[in-house]
Amino acid sequence: MSTAQNYDPHRKWEPRQAPKPGEGGRTSAMIASLAAEGYDTVSAPFGHALVEEAKKNDRIVGLTADLAKYTDLHIFGEAFPDRFYQMGMAEQVMISAAAGMAREGFIPFATTYAVFASRRAYDFIAMAIAEEYLPVKIVCALPGLSTGYGPSHQATEDIAIFRGLPNLTIVDPCDAIDVMEAVPAITAHPGPVYMRLPRGKVPSVIRDHCPDYKFELGKAKLLRDGTDALLVTSGFMTMRALDAAKELEADNISVAVLHCPTIKPLDQETILREAGKSGRLVVTAENHTVVGGLGEAVASTLLTNGVTPPFKMIGLPDQFLDAGALPSLHDRYGISTAAIKDQLRGWL
Repeated sequence: MSTAQNYDPHRKWEPRQAPKPGEGGRTSAMIASLAAEGYDTVSAPFGHALVEEAKKNDRIVGLTADLAKYTDLHIFGEAFPDRFYQMGMAEQVMISAAAGMAREGFIPFATTYAVFASRRAYDFIAMAIAEEYLPVKIVCALPGLSTGYGPSHQATEDIAIFRGLPNLTIVDPCDAIDVMEAVPAITAHPGPVYMRLPRGKVPSVIRDHCPDYKFELGKAKLLRDGTDALLVTSGFMTMRALDAAKELEADNISVAVLHCPTIKPLDQETILREAGKSGRLVVTAENHTVVGGLGEAVASTLLTNGVTPPFKMIGLPDQFLDAGALPSLHDRYGISTAAIKDQLRGWL
């Protein structure tokens, strides 16, 4: 399990310090795209995919809580200004309006930051959307540790919050391909969806490793096979896992990567089949706290079905995280490619 080695839960409060010039790199914390050296990128894949889907389906509408540019929904707004609603800084109002539109036959896509949907608007999502099984798609940027702005904007526990909510499908796409193919899939899904959103210039990763990959709602996909360890991953951690697995080949360490873009409902059949292969360490890797996310979902699946391989989790620690440059934070909290490699070497 990844953790901050020097974390002291009893430390006294100290003001957060801005990085000094030359320390820790620089990042535009609110709109930064994740670095993906060696991969092509696609600009605003969600916004463009939603436009293409809306051309075929006039029931699609878009709503945002003053964050159109930062969730790539401005692309949709420019293409369909009469179907775009700027709700201001009022997430609960946006969710309620989306529920009302869904009741009138529309398919609303509501966008904000993941912290605001999961923390601020949860009760409205539960009562107005999930309980009524309405086809509202809640698409949220800055999931997990994908911003350096600190706890106010780091949605490190959003999956844990939403996993317990009945009727809600949860999607955590890896890259631009996942995002673009998820849009028509979640549009066709009759119920509510919460999707974590990589935005801006999003890497195109998966088909470099698995040319026949296609996103399927509710399905996991084995992207590469291996004999020493199985990494069960979601979100951008799939990209990190693929890179780590490729680099570990030089050390004669063979690592399989199973990508789970749908967290709920979890593809238990595929996970049990792959984890049940003897002789492999099973490791989950997620851009989320190790409490209540993919790791615990996989662990529960394995134990309740009598499948008990050696098991570890890579994820964010159960604490409020620091602010700073993303590369430094990813190293510090154990979710960089280098950190994944180091942890696997230590366990194998």
